[in-house]
Amino acid sequence: MDAIIIALDDHLAEVGETYAVEGTINITTFSLGEREFCLPNGLQYDVVLTNAGEGILATGVVRGHVKATCDRCLDDTEFDVVGEVDEYYLFHEPDPGVLEDDEEEGPDYLLVESDSTINLADSITSAFAMELPYVVLCKEDCAGLCPVCGENLNHVDCGHAEQLEREAEEARLASSPFAALLDLDLEK
Repeated sequence: MDAIIIALDDHLAEVGETYAVEGTINITTFSLGEREFCLPNGLQYDVVLTNAGEGILATGVVRGHVKATCDRCLDDTEFDVVGEVDEYYLFHEPDPGVLEDDEEEGPDYLLVESDSTINLADSITSAFAMELPYVVLCKEDCAGLCPVCGENLNHVDCGHAEQLEREAEEARLASSPFAALLDLDLEK
């Protein structure tokens, strides 16, 4: 992905000054692990940079219209994702021991580049990635595919669901410790 370089010139020279940045990242796909999401309109971002004294606070939103494949029925689906950008860029590396970081996690800040610029690309894409669903569904109550014939149960009722439920109930009754009592003839 291309960098989004913002020069910290006169716009943010004094503490408390703000500078709004907006735009579109023209990417058509976004990969997260082995999953790939299609972004037909790219990612739109709207970020406000604030000089907080010791660094630049970047806050805002990132939006994207996503096309993906449903994990249950394999139909194409579309949905909107909105993420919240919240990043802190320090002007100078802090003295050791000043900031307490978790041992397992990295620091919760980035550094302003030596040429007085910041790159917003990682902050924007991270905010977007955090809001992507782990499981993609075309609708909350997606019925998925039939395990017997492979039909999409959102479109067709193949009848195998009742058959599978009946077989499961029969297996449950057969495995019961009281199943032997079914064969008793109590009328003698």
